[in-house]
Amino acid sequence: MKKTAAILLSILLLAGCAPNKNDELVNKKDTKERKETPSIVPSYQLSEDQYKIILPFRPSKARGVISNQVANRVDIDEFEEGLKRHSTKEFDPEQYYFEEGQYLTEDMVYDWLGRDLTKKQIDQEVKAQAERKRKDRYTVDEKEIRDSLGNGLNPPISDNAKEDDYRDHPRYLSHILEQNYLRKKEDDTVELAGISIGLALKSVYRFQTEVGGPYYYEKISKADMKKNGEQIAQKIVDRMRKIKGLKNVPIMIGLYREESQESPVPGNFVSKTIVGNGETKIGKWEDIKEAHVLFPSDNAKKNHFDDNQAIKSFGDDVAKYFPNYVGIVGEGFYINKDLQRLTIEVPIEFYGKSEVTGFTQYAYGLVQEKFQPHFDLEVKITSNNRIESLITREKGDKKPTVHILH
Repeated sequence: MKKTAAILLSILLLAGCAPNKNDELVNKKDTKERKETPSIVPSYQLSEDQYKIILPFRPSKARGVISNQVANRVDIDEFEEGLKRHSTKEFDPEQYYFEEGQYLTEDMVYDWLGRDLTKKQIDQEVKAQAERKRKDRYTVDEKEIRDSLGNGLNPPISDNAKEDDYRDHPRYLSHILEQNYLRKKEDDTVELAGISIGLALKSVYRFQTEVGGPYYYEKISKADMKKNGEQIAQKIVDRMRKIKGLKNVPIMIGLYREESQESPVPGNFVSKTIVGNGETKIGKWEDIKEAHVLFPSDNAKKNHFDDNQAIKSFGDDVAKYFPNYVGIVGEGFYINKDLQRLTIEVPIEFYGKSEVTGFTQYAYGLVQEKFQPHFDLEVKITSNNRIESLITREKGDKKPTVHILH
């Protein structure tokens, strides 16, 4: 359901930035240029858990980095939307507005995502930079050079590292995602009132020991990932508190465990914490018990038997209507082992719109018969990679809604 809402939001944004009579006008202070710019706050929310977005839309200062760092497209979507979902617990969508990150720049994020340097590597780099500066007749400050090095948050590794060295020192951190949350003041300006930081962490480390050589793979345990993620998070808080404008802003941090590169379902957030106004040290982490489950799969059959049986029964009845169909694919989202959202794709080859309408009517009946109304449900009926019709039902609703696309 939230993916559908996100699509609708994109359409609304593309429709233009002109306010309607119900929209709210505010002034947004640009701290760098020390000036106010008129902005628009749309008067409507798509849902109570969706943030209003201030227009004109300002893209992230690190825009595009995530697509180069996170290998699985489904992880990218869930990482971004999941961080926003967890932010609603700290920054109420009724009181806060959303904006993409404006403080961590592209260069900064890439620098932080690199490996730290060994003492030997730092000494060599200080010497090399100092020699270049002296050659060009610049003043040399070796301390300044040394302080500018070693910003990478992934473990250091020696220049002559072997396969076992890479396995023992994997790159845990894939990406750092910043989201900003703004609040309106009495003078009709908005100010930064909260920041969420998502850390995308690997479950499988893929590496090469030499350029052009074979790829190797090392699984990273959840415990090892969390331990290193928490240490990285503290270093990020230390650095962010030194950025102008961020000294006293609450910072929520979420640790996200990526799935493998070829996984058809995304990973999930495993823990989060909040660093309050002016605080510099991270306290207790809160565990998050979420999971995305593929249907059919051994995992679904073993751990979610009842849901797996309901989906299997749905697929069996579809096969009675279309004996040559290739099988349905489902994805369930669970919190504390309770199903929150189920998405099903039914790929069938149609030869006319009447077939689409007839089958959609049949599927509509199956949905009401097979699935209880305690979770969000979306059934996509597709043909040749094109959505032909859509059946949706919000949690708690008795009857689904049907859309037949033309």
